[in-house]
Amino acid sequence: MGSRSLTFCAILILGFASSGSPATDPILPHQTFTIDSKLLGETRRINVYTPPGYEKSNSRYAVLYMPDGGVEEDFPHVTSDIDAAIRAGEMRPVIVVAIENTERRRDMTGPTQVESDRKIAIHVGGSASFRAFIRDELMPAIRKRFRVNGERAIVGESLAGLFIVETFFEEPKLFDTYIALSPSLWWNDQALVHSAGKWLRSQPKLTATLYLATGGDDDRGDAVKALAAVLRADAPKGLTWYYEPRSDLQHSTIYKGASPGVFRRLFPVYLSTEVSPG
Repeated sequence: MGSRSLTFCAILILGFASSGSPATDPILPHQTFTIDSKLLGETRRINVYTPPGYEKSNSRYAVLYMPDGGVEEDFPHVTSDIDAAIRAGEMRPVIVVAIENTERRRDMTGPTQVESDRKIAIHVGGSASFRAFIRDELMPAIRKRFRVNGERAIVGESLAGLFIVETFFEEPKLFDTYIALSPSLWWNDQALVHSAGKWLRSQPKLTATLYLATGGDDDRGDAVKALAAVLRADAPKGLTWYYEPRSDLQHSTIYKGASPGVFRRLFPVYLSTEVSPG
């Protein structure tokens, strides 16, 4: 599916920081547990929101995974948006699985050949290990603890958006829906963008949904805009994709500003949420 895009002017930004800001949204009731990760060599804290009616239902639900998932990060505003939309009948119920950060810049970045990239943190380039943690340790734990239906999505902003786009290219079947807000695709001299066309042409049977958005003051080097051009030329028919430049929003506000509408669009209400386990 083609994108609907608007012209905009991108201004260079660093884009290193999390979108998390002091929590002004309520922290909704949720469950918290920890995983002693062998793959990461540390304990990771997981916050899980279940939708209204979960406890009284036998239904199974899609799962939205999100990095930057601490209660002082993006967990409050994302779950508040989703809870309000579900209660209003504007999106179907989902479970939100939120991963609190330990070393964010390590987990969200892949390897890089650019010296200045390596200066953003003591450790970078750990995305493959973080992805393995999600796939091999977190997802099995969620399947055991919660009633899931096999549909999986992931959302994130800035460096977390970079991780999401990288995951789309590295393991396109890990999630059904990839939502990347202001992804830091300038990383490693835009290596993901440069390799995208050849990769897309090699995936004629690919089926997934990819959503990209940028704020009016970001998209360093027009990297996201360039990826959208590649998608326009080479995306296989089974890939549903969106590119939305949001000149009304900034890098610091795009997560809170865009996500309510994005969630409603990508998780429309179905007649039933009852799906066979996957």
